[in-house]
Amino acid sequence: MEGNQLRGALLAGAGTVLAGTSFAATGLLVGYPFMSGQTLRFAAGTLALGVVLLWTRSALPRPTVRELALLALLAATGLVGFNLASLAALRFSEPAALGVVVGGTPLVVALTVPLLAGKRPSAPLIGASLLVVLGAAVVIGWGATTPAGFGFAVLALLGETAFTILAVPVLPRLGPVVVSAYVCALAAVEMAVLTLALEFPHALRAPTASEAWALVYLAVGVTAVAFICYYAGIQRLGAERTSLFAGLIPVASAFAAPLVGTGALGLAQVAGSVLVGIGITVGMVAQNTERPK
Repeated sequence: MEGNQLRGALLAGAGTVLAGTSFAATGLLVGYPFMSGQTLRFAAGTLALGVVLLWTRSALPRPTVRELALLALLAATGLVGFNLASLAALRFSEPAALGVVVGGTPLVVALTVPLLAGKRPSAPLIGASLLVVLGAAVVIGWGATTPAGFGFAVLALLGETAFTILAVPVLPRLGPVVVSAYVCALAAVEMAVLTLALEFPHALRAPTASEAWALVYLAVGVTAVAFICYYAGIQRLGAERTSLFAGLIPVASAFAAPLVGTGALGLAQVAGSVLVGIGITVGMVAQNTERPK
């Protein structure tokens, strides 16, 4: 694996592992208005990304009309839509069932991205995606669901897929930090509109100390840092290979559960984690073998 690919793998892995730790923080927000919390999260994430831009003295290029449309759609589907669909799915199904459906993201991306580019999907990458999806399902467990729960879970899957696919056209010119900043800002505005329409005035409540810390962690770690890492991974590895690392989200959650006292680590979690690791390795090896000589 070359240096650029190794950096891409480390960044993609870091981003998805951070995303996997979000469940512990989210557990502290069960009593806080959902849309209000998400609005605060994305707004604070935007501020954190603004600090990164200032610290790195990076320019903030103005997106074209097409780029702005893609960024707004990404925010609406990959962030706002994903969160709302996930919340709705959990009302009709167990968390494991939602996790298994959304865990199919690597396979959907591996099939969709090449087809959108007019190319044939890579058989090794499809095989690697299947291993990752199977491993994630073993880690999570299957869970019970209903037709409504399954439908909302599919919408969440589409939102998660859009988070990757819609970023591909805008990343080359704007870069990971700028894309993350615009997407967070747009998601904050979109979620604020929904908050005013659906939660106002009950949403106007100051968070408790524990809720505030959870929101800060979600904004900085799970949003700002994780987004930058994941999109930087796409720049170096491509969307199909980067999406394989999404299999680390349930792995990180499973290994973090005993540390925060929300679950135990069993044989199924270990076996599923091994499958996820094998799938990611197969995908990275396929990248090397497919490079032009």
